[in-house]
Amino acid sequence: MIKFGTSGWRAVVADEFTFANVRLVALAIARYIKGEGMAERGVVTGYDTRFMSDLFARQAGAVLTKEGIPVLYSNRDVPTPVIAFTVINRQAAGAINITASHNPPQYNGLKFSPSSGAPAPPQVTRAIEERIHALQEEGAVIGPMEPVVSLFNEEDLAPAYIRDLESKVDLSALASFPQKVAYNPLWGTGRGYVDGVLREVGWRVDVMHGEPNPLFGGRRPEPSAEEMLDFTEMVREGGYILGLATDGDADRFGIVDSTGDFITANHVLALLFSYLVEERGLKGGVARSVATTHLLDHLAKLYGREVFETPVGFKFVGEYILEDKVAMGGEESAGLSIKGHLPEKDGIIACLLVAEMVAKRGATLREQLEELFKKVPPLYSRRINIPLTPELHKRLSERLQAHPPVIGGRKVERVITIDGTKLVLEDGSWLLFRPSGTEPMVRLYIEAESQRMLDLIEEEGKRLIGA
Repeated sequence: MIKFGTSGWRAVVADEFTFANVRLVALAIARYIKGEGMAERGVVTGYDTRFMSDLFARQAGAVLTKEGIPVLYSNRDVPTPVIAFTVINRQAAGAINITASHNPPQYNGLKFSPSSGAPAPPQVTRAIEERIHALQEEGAVIGPMEPVVSLFNEEDLAPAYIRDLESKVDLSALASFPQKVAYNPLWGTGRGYVDGVLREVGWRVDVMHGEPNPLFGGRRPEPSAEEMLDFTEMVREGGYILGLATDGDADRFGIVDSTGDFITANHVLALLFSYLVEERGLKGGVARSVATTHLLDHLAKLYGREVFETPVGFKFVGEYILEDKVAMGGEESAGLSIKGHLPEKDGIIACLLVAEMVAKRGATLREQLEELFKKVPPLYSRRINIPLTPELHKRLSERLQAHPPVIGGRKVERVITIDGTKLVLEDGSWLLFRPSGTEPMVRLYIEAESQRMLDLIEEEGKRLIGA
């Protein structure tokens, strides 16, 4: 059954992700758009560097044109935030993006964004799923087709996005402090964006893995410490002030300090929130997912700002960007956007803001973290994937409801259930159990004031679920 998750429909190529199924999903989206009375506004269609993504996108676009919907088709692989910007800038009805983001190379995916440019909310994906299942019940088979030429336009989507991006980054601050940085697009769509802007203002940028590769070097195109050991070594050995990375579709960021140390997304988010408030003077609160650091809460309290806690998924964070309620929205999975920007996560602007912050403050990220922890208590976080037996998976909810009153010698003060089960302890430490919706696994998120406490909570968390 074709089902949309937090970031669209993803599946293994040639198994479930086939041309026939992509055409089926595209037809369901076309009928949804026509039902909303927005067909004449057209749909943006783009793709990443995965195996045959461009051909899948072309078939999706062909289906839309056969339904009388104009298509703006990217003439090269394109980052997710660029597609989101184009939807808003062109006032399109939405976008179809062929991408599986940071998933392993055997996967591909289809993501639909409505006219807001944000990830589709649950009510929209449910409506599309209903149309998909209705077509399946009808036995609909949609064969290969060519686009209707008069409704199919190809264009480079980069220039307009970059012009807008340069209005949201302090180019003068960057130009006044030119540095040597390394950039890693992980064989994905980000090449030419982060490195292009920085070179324009006089920075030296050395690129690793800048050529498109549908196999991503045999790795996940995820900008994590585990997937970028070669990059962290390059930064450490090469004398760079920063290492900047984006994932396969450039909506997530990865940041490496001058020492070659990987800086967690939670710490990057806290640093950027402090920078945007203190140096940029941005108004508004901060939106974060339930799995994201409470450093943002401590900073918000310091600045007298409001915190908005959401379920996991940037579609929920993006709502507060759309409503102009926050200076920044972020997720621990390396998603970020800021006031006045997109309601979609953008790894490109995240990387450029980190470079701007280093330039403006004249300090390395490690030095800035040390200063941050003089203002608010230090917090450290961890995420663990724990496999579950089918039997334990069924009993997981009961086990979590009967949680112990004390964990790691700390009382459980609050229980939050907006997405999984989050236990907040009396000292501010917390752990979140979030079962996977697609496999017998639970994700355990932990935050505490020390690595020792993290270890203790992890062990008790595993014991709690019987792992």
